[in-house]
Amino acid sequence: MAKYPHVDAGLKYAKEVLSGKTPACKWVKLACQRQVDDLQRWKAKKTPYIFDKQAAEKVCKFIELLPHIKGEWAKRREQIKLEKWQCFILTVVFGWKHRETGIRRFRTVYIEVPRKNAKSTLSSGVALYMFAADGEQGAEVYSAATTRDQARIVFDVSKRMAQREPKFRKRYGVQANAHNLSIIDSASKFEPLSAEGGTLDGLNIHLGVVDELHAHKTRVVYDVLETGTGSRAQSLLWNITTAGSNQAGICYEQRTYLTKILEKIADDETYFGLIYTIDDEDAESWHEPDIWKKANPNYGISVYPDDIARLCAKAMQMPSAQNNFLTKRLDCWVNADTAWMNMISWRKCIDTNMHISDFEGKPCYLGLDLASKVDFAVMMQLFAENGHYYVFPKYYLPEETAENSSNSQYSGWARTDLITLTPGAVIDYEYIEDDMKEIASKFDILEVPYDPFQATQLSTRMMNEGFPMVEMRPTVLNFSEPMKELEKLVLEGKFHHNGDPILTWMISNVVCHTDAKDNIYPRKERPENKIDGVVALIMGLNRALANIKKKSVYETRGLAIV
Repeated sequence: MAKYPHVDAGLKYAKEVLSGKTPACKWVKLACQRQVDDLQRWKAKKTPYIFDKQAAEKVCKFIELLPHIKGEWAKRREQIKLEKWQCFILTVVFGWKHRETGIRRFRTVYIEVPRKNAKSTLSSGVALYMFAADGEQGAEVYSAATTRDQARIVFDVSKRMAQREPKFRKRYGVQANAHNLSIIDSASKFEPLSAEGGTLDGLNIHLGVVDELHAHKTRVVYDVLETGTGSRAQSLLWNITTAGSNQAGICYEQRTYLTKILEKIADDETYFGLIYTIDDEDAESWHEPDIWKKANPNYGISVYPDDIARLCAKAMQMPSAQNNFLTKRLDCWVNADTAWMNMISWRKCIDTNMHISDFEGKPCYLGLDLASKVDFAVMMQLFAENGHYYVFPKYYLPEETAENSSNSQYSGWARTDLITLTPGAVIDYEYIEDDMKEIASKFDILEVPYDPFQATQLSTRMMNEGFPMVEMRPTVLNFSEPMKELEKLVLEGKFHHNGDPILTWMISNVVCHTDAKDNIYPRKERPENKIDGVVALIMGLNRALANIKKKSVYETRGLAIV
């Protein structure tokens, strides 16, 4: 057997990347080239650094004694088996030392890799090594994030590893407590750390693990960790993340710095990193499986081809899912906002034969968007039948707005009765109230969701008239699920509209904002791109879905609603 199998595996990986045998992007190739060059230029006795194979091997052997705690490997009670790319990272970070002092060379690590590539497993192994086996007295190891839940991800994985491995606890005297791991003999501790937990000052950090750095909206936590490592001889700041959308944040700043190092624009011998993503020339072929392998070093291992193919197919059909696929699965930095609706699928949902009179006497929802008195107001009638949804919108606009608008279509839509113009410079809500009363005489109105902004007086009057008014604020919580459901209904052909050009125009104006938790929210790129009809539609669909869920719960309990 080879004396240093993990070191050999790491070097083999670098050579396979550089030869083209292992698919990799530009940044991974440059990181591998950097290691090959360093081994060559610093092999002489008078160079500042030395590559300590024994130290590089030690951390890998330690991690491979730890158990898996998730997935099929955990079920089989298997221990971790490092892949070659992981060996490359670990042996480079822990193998290089200052020749004279023996102190590790690298003090900061930045790794960008898509989801499902065992980020937490690798980070947890490093954390346990630095906590227990690095020989540091009073080691302080922190899993850090802006929120408690995020900070606990790496810590909880590490804790469960320790709990499942009694030999590890006995060998190092580790105690697994509710909120930390501790070693009494060395006065060491490992615990989660977040900005929500109070003060972040006064830390003496041996290792700071930052999981999902892209989710940090400010640099507060990162800066505290960076300054907190100054008192240790060979502290390490370990950043591991997927890509994101905030290109003005701390994560993209660190990414940019690393790219300059890899391109030899900047010189920093203490900073190591690599970025798993696709190349610029792959932008048009991101849906091809061969491209996925570049970004996912664990492709075929913890990244399942069938799963990524399923998500890719969804992204190709649903524009709002495309950014999520690119960032989370291919590690591409994108803008938070992207085109939302697949307009080809939307146009396939046109049903010119449907007419409002076909639904007389049937239950419906009235979504009201009255956000501005000087611009569009919309009332959306929504009918739900057998899993299919049918919509009929009504639009209201002040005459002065229509006359003075740069959008020449307004007057044309008004002439064809697609828009109701109200006299003057602001919308006269009496027109809307009269239409609501007429609708109530022909249809069974179940609920009228409305945004309380600008609608307090109208809602009060209509409640006095007996209308089931339901206040609904335009929040992510209220809009994300119905937006996703609307996309799904359109793709499945279960959403029906009569080809109304105003609604189609408004649908095309919606850009989809995705937050860190994959929630979506409708936005517009410019003020003239109106989306009021879409907002009213989403509000109505929100209430329809809520009532369907409510009914389903009672039916499950045996209390079917008649």
